[in-house]
Amino acid sequence: MKLTFDGLGMNLGNLSRLSNAVTRSISAENFTGAKGQGGMATEGTGAIAARELGRGWKISPCVHLPGNSAFTMADIAGPGAIQHIWLTVHPDAWRRLVLRMYWDDEPTPSVETPLGDFFCMGWGVRANVQSLAVCVNPAGGFNSYWEMPFRKHARITVENVTPDEIRGFYYQVTYTLTDVPADRAYFHAQWRRNNPLPYGQVHTLLDGVRGQGHYVGTYIAWGVNNNGWWGEGEIKFYMDGDTEWPTICGTGTEDYFCGAWDFEQPKGEYCVFSSPYSGLPQVIKGDGLYRVQQRFGMYRWHIMDPIRFQQDLRVTIQALGWRSQLEGKSRYLPLQDDIASTAFWYQTEPHAPFPQLPDYNGLEVI
Repeated sequence: MKLTFDGLGMNLGNLSRLSNAVTRSISAENFTGAKGQGGMATEGTGAIAARELGRGWKISPCVHLPGNSAFTMADIAGPGAIQHIWLTVHPDAWRRLVLRMYWDDEPTPSVETPLGDFFCMGWGVRANVQSLAVCVNPAGGFNSYWEMPFRKHARITVENVTPDEIRGFYYQVTYTLTDVPADRAYFHAQWRRNNPLPYGQVHTLLDGVRGQGHYVGTYIAWGVNNNGWWGEGEIKFYMDGDTEWPTICGTGTEDYFCGAWDFEQPKGEYCVFSSPYSGLPQVIKGDGLYRVQQRFGMYRWHIMDPIRFQQDLRVTIQALGWRSQLEGKSRYLPLQDDIASTAFWYQTEPHAPFPQLPDYNGLEVI
């Protein structure tokens, strides 16, 4: 029997199909993912606990990450695609670690974000996310199901951007080795932050993208610096030569994240929710003492409605609230909030270089 299914684009409808694709997985128990090489460690972070059991008994379940250093999570010869990433580490490290991914030996990363923000956890506080692309399960189990094709090579690193060691970094990268069709684009993710956003300006999620591709998702960690509702602002997608005016314009922040009416429940509270394509999984309230701000985490995946571009793409969002009424007339208030966004998209390579990521002082949750 000749098998024609390449093992990509997995879903329930093709789960029964046979394929010649090969499955491999990289972890601290098999750093290379090589066949028949898992669980062979003789030294590692679990060696003392396993001293009475011997080889094969969880001797290397995780790694410790020295300060100011990068660790290579995965180094894979292609062609193939990463299909699942699971990892966990203490929440204190979520903005101290920078996640990067490189495809086909490119000199600059296609993915560069703080670790927590990539998994919709930008505030260093545990919460659960149940979506198709990203799941965060109790207690801080990060999962990515974005398909990430590569043709020659894939490399994933995490950098500890602080001088102190981060202990207990657990990870598993599961991938397939298979032929990758010409129409499969490369996965990208980029992080940007305004803290605070200058008065009357918009927050830019993405700019300078060149080539053909499609935008597939947004996560924003939004810290509010004013009283009142903060989400009147519109998201805008400028594509394929748009200059002053965008092709796609939203109607409000909660509208873009597939909610309505301030995400408010009848009893006057925000309604936390997490669904396959969108969610507000995190509402962090002030405690009346030292934690004085409200902070929000929101995601929107364009899985069934990818925003396709042929040449270029720029994405912005306004931060907009309300002033007190003047003569009975409502007035908008441009906000100066802490906005940290992660944009997800696929495109042809090469990609334009990303803006320089700030140092830890610029990443830190303050």
